[in-house]
Amino acid sequence: MTFSVAIPTCLRKYATFGGRAVRSEYWWFVVFLVLGSVILAIVDGMLFGTTTVETAPGVIAVQSNGPLAALFSLAAFVPALSAGWRRMHDTGRSGLYLLYPLIVMIGLGGAVSFFGDIGALQGGTAAGLAAIVLIPSMIILFLSPLLVLWWLTRPSQPGQNAYGPNSQEVTP
Repeated sequence: MTFSVAIPTCLRKYATFGGRAVRSEYWWFVVFLVLGSVILAIVDGMLFGTTTVETAPGVIAVQSNGPLAALFSLAAFVPALSAGWRRMHDTGRSGLYLLYPLIVMIGLGGAVSFFGDIGALQGGTAAGLAAIVLIPSMIILFLSPLLVLWWLTRPSQPGQNAYGPNSQEVTP
């Protein structure tokens, strides 16, 4: 699938979470999203100006004051999520695997809150137990987006799977 075919396909399937998306369809859409965000951020800067802030000694951050890139990101959120969901289906996995890093972050936040509460109640004696749980959790938090990225790069599962036929093998 080419760039010019992938973009309309993903936009036409705006909120379609069923079916499959081949690798080229998904990655060309990701390229479109990145290019659109960069171009609109530049246009925002030209039309609405920027704010330069020194966040730390020697560290300068430039922020755009315009709404275009933010509106583009908001409008593209659902199509990006549905394309990723269908891409996971194409590799034979449930689309929920796309949310794996988010689930890990929520779990880690709950663990930090839990051990913070216990540490406050016991005067900080739970620090060892907290380290035993939180250090592996931080490693999993670091690795989970990489795992999802790896899943998104896998080839299509040949033949039909639980999510439908392989579109590369189907003849129109």
